[in-house]
Amino acid sequence: MGILPFIALLAVSLCLGGMAFFSFCVAPLTFSRLPPEHAARFIRAIFPLYYLYILGTALAGAVALLPLSGMASALMGGVAAVALWLRLALMPRINEQRDLSLAGDEAAKRRFRRLHRLSVVANLLQMGVTMAVLGGF
Repeated sequence: MGILPFIALLAVSLCLGGMAFFSFCVAPLTFSRLPPEHAARFIRAIFPLYYLYILGTALAGAVALLPLSGMASALMGGVAAVALWLRLALMPRINEQRDLSLAGDEAAKRRFRRLHRLSVVANLLQMGVTMAVLGGF
C-alpha cells in the first residue's frame, strides 16, 4: 500500500471511529451517568468540537482519495459538508429550540424533537456513507 491510500484509509477510519465512539459511547454514557442538566451542558459544549473533528477527518479523506477514486472523494466531501451544515446551521437552531422548550414553550419542544431527529438521521447517513467508503478499501 502506498502512502496516499494509507492516508486515505487512516482519515476515513478515524472519521468513522470518531462518529461511532461519540454516538455509541460518549453520548449515552454522559446521559446515563450525569444529572440531566450537566449532561446537556457537557454535550452542548462538545458538539462543536465533534463536528470539527468530523469535518477535518472527512476533508483529509476526501483530499487523499481524490487521485484514487473520484466517487469516494466526493462522498467524503459530502460527509464534510454535512458536518459543516450541522455545526453552523442546525446545531444553533437545535440549541435555541432546546432553550425555549426548557423555558416552557411547547411549540419549541416539538421543533427541538424534530430538529434533533434530523441531526440523528444526518449523523447516521454520514456513518453509512463513511462505512461504504471504508468498505471500498
